[in-house]
Amino acid sequence: MSVIWRARDEVLDRLVALKVLAPSLAADARFRGMVREEARAAAQLVHPHLTSVHDYGETVDPDGSITSFVVMELLSGEELELRLTEGPLPWAEAIEVGAQVAEALAAAHRLGIVHRDVTPANVMMTATGVKVLDFGIATRIGAPDEDEDGETFGTPAYVAPERLDGAPAQPSTDVYSLGVLLHEALTGRVPYPADTWEQLSAALADGPPPTLADLPDLPPPVARICLRSLARDPADRPTARQVAAVLRDQLLPPDPPTATIRVPTQPLPPQPVAVPSAAGGTAADSGWSRRQLVLLLALAVTLGGVALLPEDEPTPRTQPSVAPATTPPSNPPAPASSEPSASPPSRKPSTGAPTSDPGTLVEAANRVDGLISAGLGAGEIREDVGLDLRNELRNLTAAVSAGRDELAPPVARLREKVAVRLGEGGISPAYASRLDAAIAQLGGAEV
Repeated sequence: MSVIWRARDEVLDRLVALKVLAPSLAADARFRGMVREEARAAAQLVHPHLTSVHDYGETVDPDGSITSFVVMELLSGEELELRLTEGPLPWAEAIEVGAQVAEALAAAHRLGIVHRDVTPANVMMTATGVKVLDFGIATRIGAPDEDEDGETFGTPAYVAPERLDGAPAQPSTDVYSLGVLLHEALTGRVPYPADTWEQLSAALADGPPPTLADLPDLPPPVARICLRSLARDPADRPTARQVAAVLRDQLLPPDPPTATIRVPTQPLPPQPVAVPSAAGGTAADSGWSRRQLVLLLALAVTLGGVALLPEDEPTPRTQPSVAPATTPPSNPPAPASSEPSASPPSRKPSTGAPTSDPGTLVEAANRVDGLISAGLGAGEIREDVGLDLRNELRNLTAAVSAGRDELAPPVARLREKVAVRLGEGGISPAYASRLDAAIAQLGGAEV
């Protein structure tokens, strides 16, 4: 329907993509209206995985003909369709692509827009992630699926079965197309091959149900959500947001191993141990030796972070963003005969509010995690966004604590992620501002 040009915006001095309606269709007011509606629909969508639309215009040529055009962001990358000619993607890459496409569709569905042509040809793989292209046949939820001549738009192999019956456009039709795309990315083939509507009808009637049984290494939740998306009944399909959440959950790294070592509150039976004295000799001490404590602390570090707790205190729940817990002083416990053993001092719970002194990395990370918890509880942060932010925070804390990364770069990435999630509506402006302030203070924490 269109030709896309690489162009320069002479007003703003930037490179753009200029989509011009094909001359053979330009004289038809219906097609000009479709291009205009595409621009209006896509211009409402601000999301990192959706192509941005900058402008729409029409020009009158000297012969009186009208040329319609849309000005869009210029992308550099490779179409998923071309990538799949080399074979299926590794399952982790396929899940990442599927998750990003699902997030883009969820953003469109929240604004009442159905894409209607989700195919690998309309997914661009760029250096910053995938971009869903071409809202040329997008429409509003509930609008008639056929045009005024009774024709069905779309690419047959990716069209949901109910669209063949002319059912109104619904988000579930996009989810079916997403399921086909994910199935093809994982296996290299579509569930029901078809180039025409007649071939699609025959494949749906006679073809075997889709399966992913030949991918034994694929995580079962991914196989289940893909096959649910391909359900014949639209009511049995998940939402795009649910698909994104399941796929994202399979991409999260596992929580770091933790352990708890309990120290009895009652002192051990006194055992004289030779301990070097300040004068260079030895002195008799009762209780634990320095060597025993050093071995205990070495074990704590090896386990990747342990909590040294008295027997009569409940074990606190570890939070996913917390780095290895701080260990108690290495001085040996005092003999039972001199004074009673003392429990480690309790730390005041973090309120999540930024303070003038960021404190340690663990304390600052706990404040950010506390804000995420509060935002989830108040409904100001979407669940999948909270999970994503906590995962990023956990990775930051682990990498910096282990010396694999400086603090500034991951802090900048986390702040950028908050800004992106704010733009897509996953965080309220108030909580985005509080999170940004807390993360900024995290950048000054003591490592």
